[in-house]
Amino acid sequence: MSEVVSYQLQGNVGVITVNSPPVNALSQAVRKGILDGVKAAQADDSEAIVIRCDGRTFIAGADITEFGKPPLDPWLPEVLTAIENSRKPVIAAIHGTALGGGFEVALACHYRCAVASAMVGLPEVKLGLLPGAGGTQRVPRVAGVKAALDMITGGNPIAAAKAKDMGLIDEIVEGDDLAAGAVSYARDLVASGAPLKRIRDISIKKETIEPGFFDNARKQLAKRARGQIAQDRIVSCIEAAVNLPMDQGLARERELFQELVKSPESAAMRHIFFAERQAAKIKDLPKDTPIRDIKSVAIIGGGTMGGGIAMCFANVGVPVTLLEVNDEALQRGMGIIRKNYSITVQKGKMSEEQMEKRIGLIQGSTDYVEIADVDLVIEAVFENLELKKEIFARLDGVCKQGAILATNTSYQDVDAIAAATGRPQDVLGLHFFSPANVMKLLEVVRGEKTADDVLATSMAIGKKIGKVCALSRVCYGFIGNRMLGGYGREAQMLLLDGCTPEQVDSTLEEFGMAMGPLAMGDLAGLDVGYKARQARTDLPDDPKLYRMGTLLVEMGRHGQKTGSGFYKYDPETRQRQSDPEVDALIKEEAAKLGVEQRDISKEEILARCFYPLINEGAKILEEGIAQRPSDIDVVYVFGYAFPVAKGGPMFYADQVGLKNVYDKICEFRDRYGADYWQPAPLLEKLANEGKTFAQWDQERGDG
Repeated sequence: MSEVVSYQLQGNVGVITVNSPPVNALSQAVRKGILDGVKAAQADDSEAIVIRCDGRTFIAGADITEFGKPPLDPWLPEVLTAIENSRKPVIAAIHGTALGGGFEVALACHYRCAVASAMVGLPEVKLGLLPGAGGTQRVPRVAGVKAALDMITGGNPIAAAKAKDMGLIDEIVEGDDLAAGAVSYARDLVASGAPLKRIRDISIKKETIEPGFFDNARKQLAKRARGQIAQDRIVSCIEAAVNLPMDQGLARERELFQELVKSPESAAMRHIFFAERQAAKIKDLPKDTPIRDIKSVAIIGGGTMGGGIAMCFANVGVPVTLLEVNDEALQRGMGIIRKNYSITVQKGKMSEEQMEKRIGLIQGSTDYVEIADVDLVIEAVFENLELKKEIFARLDGVCKQGAILATNTSYQDVDAIAAATGRPQDVLGLHFFSPANVMKLLEVVRGEKTADDVLATSMAIGKKIGKVCALSRVCYGFIGNRMLGGYGREAQMLLLDGCTPEQVDSTLEEFGMAMGPLAMGDLAGLDVGYKARQARTDLPDDPKLYRMGTLLVEMGRHGQKTGSGFYKYDPETRQRQSDPEVDALIKEEAAKLGVEQRDISKEEILARCFYPLINEGAKILEEGIAQRPSDIDVVYVFGYAFPVAKGGPMFYADQVGLKNVYDKICEFRDRYGADYWQPAPLLEKLANEGKTFAQWDQERGDG
């Protein structure tokens, strides 16, 4: 055996125990230990073999430290072959989660038992991969083709009870002692003369698959793939499970797995996997920084944002007080919350009882005295700096010492807000994204005087409420919204230069964006951007700048909420439709401004929209606003629906080549002027050195 795997004979049952904290990942040592255990059991007095794990979980997947490295012997398929060909029944005993390769180990066993709380799944698709050790061949043989397709292309774990209904688990072990229960189950199998049930011996009847099933599956999955290719390859593997013998199906699975491992899409998704975990680490924060206890929260402002934030805390059992200016506003806010929860209940994702329990954790008030003892206050009123400063001065006078005071501002100066209090060390920004109860990103904005324990607590509470946290320093718009300016600007400039709204949006949506920038403007409300621009004094005096957005707002076309913006919208379905009136208006305005319209390629549309993001990202890194390039990628993937298969704007820039990005920005500077196109010094430096943002980050030695 290895140091992390032991083998022990318990009467007539050989027990292989994996003990490789924290999640018993399938490292080379674990693989070898299991293989040695199976071989040892073939030669002793055991009549059955149990594979189980110590700690909090069964094998929870691959060892991520081996990602991208040549496989070490024994590789996983060799281990699974030994399990499957054992002359004695092998039983997997599952608790916690059996994921990816861990679940593939269980599927190679002859029987599977689990505690009721266990979960199983094949999440490889979330890294742009597919199960590479028989998952696509064994699951459809047991659970059926459609169930397998849904499970493997979705990548989400399923509960033990559902897995048993699907045939993926044979027995639910009652009680907490899985080790004893699994040995008892193994002895029962031996006593009853149970056969060696090898999943490979099951064949799928082709006539049970409806004609066109796989072609239709590919089409449906392509609609939501957003540049990902793994789903398509998973369909091919399951198709192979139907049409080919097991060994040929396994060979096809391995071939397509290797293709995906080398694909840029999977490289991007693995980048985000690691970036998400890295973003939670604050570089200069000592690991032993204390955490403040957050047992109660207050939200100032009960609008859509405030209500959504309140739900985030109620969902994890933290009591919330929602503060509004009057009873009418308060009732409206509570109504929004109930409506949101009701939608979840209607979708079958929550029971009425759960809804009432969560709503019961949210109480309303119009009196600041009611929030004097809460541990965390989050202000979520509209974007007016003076109003926010007024609120924080009031909180300073009411809230107990040690309470964390946070602003949900998207743009405003967190340091100016903190200065309105006598305790700036307790103030920071917690920038949620709308709808706050759905969107995963939380920008944690560190003020000049924010205390270390306030930062540590905020990162911890963000994780507790299920958010992906990324740290930003203070600047206008922080990371995400600051970068977004050039993206939206160029989308509108492209219209005057010759594009239709549909051309711009469809090009970006083909790239993988969930929604193009003009359609997104319509959804958010064109009047919102219009009002924000009116408040700014730093914009160039250029009649072309945001010309179309301004005109549409002044015509009363504010987007979806008025039924028209860059597009017109069906009043029932809200489906967007190109509007000839807007196309004509664009041509008319271009003529007035003396802009000669031309045909614009998709390549130019992508460059003009994305390269400002990259350029501004380089400035943000130079200024120390973001800790690392991968943090910017996390912000854009989780907050702005940048396609995960492209890895975020900074990773994408590295793939395109920073020299290519720099040269194109210089070309645009010469064509359109330095007001909008001026390469960031860091971008210029790295381009000339032939380096990437990732290399720059590594060379700093603290990433």
